[in-house]
Amino acid sequence: MFETDLTRALKIRYPIFQAPMAGGVSTPELVEAVSNAGGLGNLGGGYLTPEQLRSEIQKIKQRTDQPFGVNLFVPEQSEDSEEAIYRMTDYLNKYRIKLGTAQNPSLMKFSESFEEQLQVVLEERVPVFSFTFGVPSQDVIQTMKQHGIFIIGTATTVDEAKQLEAAGADAIVAQGSEAGGHRGTFMKDPSHALIGTMAIVPQIVDHVSIPVIAAGGIMDGRGLVALGAAAVQMGTAFLACPESGAHETYNQKILSSNEDSTEITRAYSGRASRGIQTKFMIDMHQYPGTIPTYPIQNAMTRDIRQAAAKANDPEYMSLWAGQGLRLAGDQPAASIVKQTIDQASVLARKFSFI
Repeated sequence: MFETDLTRALKIRYPIFQAPMAGGVSTPELVEAVSNAGGLGNLGGGYLTPEQLRSEIQKIKQRTDQPFGVNLFVPEQSEDSEEAIYRMTDYLNKYRIKLGTAQNPSLMKFSESFEEQLQVVLEERVPVFSFTFGVPSQDVIQTMKQHGIFIIGTATTVDEAKQLEAAGADAIVAQGSEAGGHRGTFMKDPSHALIGTMAIVPQIVDHVSIPVIAAGGIMDGRGLVALGAAAVQMGTAFLACPESGAHETYNQKILSSNEDSTEITRAYSGRASRGIQTKFMIDMHQYPGTIPTYPIQNAMTRDIRQAAAKANDPEYMSLWAGQGLRLAGDQPAASIVKQTIDQASVLARKFSFI
């Protein structure tokens, strides 16, 4: 039941993907739990050093012999002026003072080496490689294919999906506007690519010949049955489970927030992202200057987010989440997979879909 060409290609039992949430949320324990339950666990590796990435992958391998994936961020060109960066640094100092951390921190680097991260993925023979924020070079894609790695790209519009297919992706995550975390848009301004999941998935399915994975606001079996995709990707549904690496204060906000609690902001990272509204987001929306782009703004606010986490202050943490918040729970990851499949099976029989 629910077997598709995609599940057969990946050698997984169920068409359920755990979203690769970067920043420590998608722990090896979470990845292992979802993969062992029959879905596809995914490690969000975008912020990890090559050494950290290798360590996390090896921990996953020690816990499961089932397929899993690793997600990385395609590098973006930043063209921010020194003046814009200086002004933002100065503006952020007021939050540092409030949280008791050092002002004007020096930043050694803004992001990790994509090339070195890729090398780890190849050397560790990761079964599935996914990416977001763009399209890797043909050399990267061909090298992955030569190593037998299944490749998944992220699209928020039909044109992006068509470009990913042309580049050689084996499948596409169709990210609806309800999705939590960073928007994967790479061909236009993200504000012009906020198409809902129910709308974007069938349109992408109709315009590409490779499998499409629906993402955005999917929390249970109803989304799996309704969307007609080859699989669904669920992130917020797993945020508060015991295996998640989300901070306890983050978990509490997930479980106490509603469908209208999130908004899209560039305040934390410089890239459009959906998260639970905070004082920091509200204040930064009034910032009179230009917010530096990703990954610069992300690096510049890192110390503030870390200090807020230590102080258990959610108002200055980045609380990425999708719009399905009322449906979030804190049951184990394996239970979420099972409940999703059980509910989808009942609905499919009820409406004679299978």
